[in-house]
Amino acid sequence: MKLNIYENAMEGAIVIARRIASLIKQKQKEDKMAILGLATGSSPIEVYNELVRLHKEEGLSFKNVVSFNLDEYYQLKPEALQSYHKFMDDYLFNHIDIDRANVFVPDGLVPVKEVEAYCKEYDHLIEEKGGIDLQLLGIGRTGHIGFNEPGSTIDSATRLVTLDKITRMDAAKDFYSQYRVPKQAITMGINAIMHAKEVYLMAWGIGKAEIVQKALEGSISQLVPASFLQRHPNINYALDAAAASELASVKTPWLVGPVKWDKKQMKKAVVWLCHKVNKPVLKLTNEDYAENGMNELLTEQGSAYDININVFNQLQHTITGWPGGKPSSDDSQRPERNSPYPKRVLIFSPHPDDDVISMGGTLLRLVDQGHDVHVAYQVSGNLAVFDDYAFSYLDLSIDLNNKFGDTSENLAELKSNILKLMDGELIDEKIVAQYRILKGLIRRNEAKTACRYCRVKDENVHFMDLPFYETGTIKKKTLGEKDIQLTADLINRIKPHQLFVAGDLSDPHGTHRVCFEAVKKALKKLKKESWSKDCRVWMYRGAWQEWETGEIEMAVPISPEELLRKRKAIFKHQSQKDGVLFPGDDSREFWQRAEDRNRTTAKAYDKLGMAEYEAMEAFVEYKF
Repeated sequence: MKLNIYENAMEGAIVIARRIASLIKQKQKEDKMAILGLATGSSPIEVYNELVRLHKEEGLSFKNVVSFNLDEYYQLKPEALQSYHKFMDDYLFNHIDIDRANVFVPDGLVPVKEVEAYCKEYDHLIEEKGGIDLQLLGIGRTGHIGFNEPGSTIDSATRLVTLDKITRMDAAKDFYSQYRVPKQAITMGINAIMHAKEVYLMAWGIGKAEIVQKALEGSISQLVPASFLQRHPNINYALDAAAASELASVKTPWLVGPVKWDKKQMKKAVVWLCHKVNKPVLKLTNEDYAENGMNELLTEQGSAYDININVFNQLQHTITGWPGGKPSSDDSQRPERNSPYPKRVLIFSPHPDDDVISMGGTLLRLVDQGHDVHVAYQVSGNLAVFDDYAFSYLDLSIDLNNKFGDTSENLAELKSNILKLMDGELIDEKIVAQYRILKGLIRRNEAKTACRYCRVKDENVHFMDLPFYETGTIKKKTLGEKDIQLTADLINRIKPHQLFVAGDLSDPHGTHRVCFEAVKKALKKLKKESWSKDCRVWMYRGAWQEWETGEIEMAVPISPEELLRKRKAIFKHQSQKDGVLFPGDDSREFWQRAEDRNRTTAKAYDKLGMAEYEAMEAFVEYKF
């Protein structure tokens, strides 16, 4: 088993793409065909982007490639937006010189009476071509590879399967609703995957961490089909740091082998030990350390007492009610410096509500404490507005115009055209674009209202509408130079002393991840600017997850009154209230998720022996 952990998905994807290119070139020299097993979903997108680049810029030819895709939804037309036929065309086949006669994607429209024979022929064709040379795989949260759901056997063949509820929930973001996701799919079986000569399993993001740990370190079981890969003679796991975070070698390396005990590693280990033995830091004993695999730390540091004091102080010093630094005070033990004061603060919010959902309490504190706070909304979020909500705004606009003497012909015509569009009677990109504009304006005005409630100046609210997002579909463009330059220009214009960015990488739609990447690349461009030396970057989470307690570097307490103010700020985003269009696997409203996570963080600190607070927002510094 080969395990490679990369800083990010892009880095891992480039390595995999180059390995595929190497295989293709080697087969070309041998005058043979390279047989590739290909996957869909978000995991392989960057691999395909790099392969396309290699073809266009470095002359990599795919004329000697035969490809077999893993799966396809059943009863879904190949031209449908969510079909894997279209996915492969959009991301790979339309951009390379592969012979279409050598492209094989399961046919989701095979009549049910013919499915069994069709699937047998698919397996036979793979064998006839000599078997798969290199198989790409993602992994679902159920542990599925392809659509081989829990219960699949190691010798399973290509077949029609029923999709797990969790799989359908995860696919809901592509279909606008869980109820529109097909219930069945045709999938290549595990048998063909296990007979591939080389396999790469990719997993990116914190949302995959739990199932990755089960697949790599758990027992081999039909309940986790990906665990069968432990038996494969040439399996390569490609993970980013987030997806690898639950592996023992990453989460608890002291239980696996010798570690370098710096301050951060010590804090992480002691917090883990506190949770394991259910004790606050200052009550841990030598026996607790010795009995739980931490003798090495005990030997190095001398005694539990010394370790406990060290870690207690580290945790205590992360807590601050002054997220922008407390002016005219000793800042040696605080996470933020006391000067300059006031600070120019720039908060990047991927969607038009992530700022108040994830760090609303801290935002309110920064404004209350006199800092010059700017908020930049990176994307419009126009897809996440229900049709009936958008229509209510359209009706209101028509009624207002009629009331004040405007005939509203343009608005009335737009409403009529949108109704036809929804009924399938009209396909007009201009009308679709206008509808997106309407929804984007709704979210923009909600964000303005929330900022005013938080007393952020109107001129300090920035709407970026990054181009990568504005495709009109769930599938977005790759982050481009224009996205990065727009981000760099805004940062350089404000010259912040403090910058907050979403590090919530488990966002199931990927927008947070791309927006963070835009900021990172922009900061890299700006690192020679004089102001950047005095800028600190803080990563927040909260919409989809929270930082582990041992990782937190700044914890901002929130009082009951402040938590209520935060809730009211979130409520200003009315289109996202009472249910959202893309909820992921969490049915709670965002304000409920945020409050639960904030309270959980406060309770975790309380259990470690810190002061008891109503709630806390947590941050980790990003060193750029």
